[in-house]
Amino acid sequence: MNPPRRRPPPLPRDRQPRPTGDATGGIIPYKNPQALSAYYFSVFSLIPCLGFPLGIVAIVLGILGLKARKRNPQIRGAAHAWVGIVLGGLVIAAHLAFFLAGGLNKIGGLGD
Repeated sequence: MNPPRRRPPPLPRDRQPRPTGDATGGIIPYKNPQALSAYYFSVFSLIPCLGFPLGIVAIVLGILGLKARKRNPQIRGAAHAWVGIVLGGLVIAAHLAFFLAGGLNKIGGLGD
């Protein structure tokens, strides 16, 4: 018959393994502030009066966030950066289309 197994003694407090993740589970890229800021700027660019300048800022910060991710692959935020770039670009395109349609409307005499 085998003797009962004994547990190994606990590790000293300074040698215990530390958790490797963060409290958000890696969802919020706090180590890549450019990507996170691009995401927020792109969301706030949906506000009509602020859309055009915030869309430009979102695109620039999204590109900087992707470059930061490329330099250090351990940081996250590629999805946030891409959302900032795409949504910022769509908002800028919508604003340009709106203003061009208004300008063409006045040139064609349809605005009278």
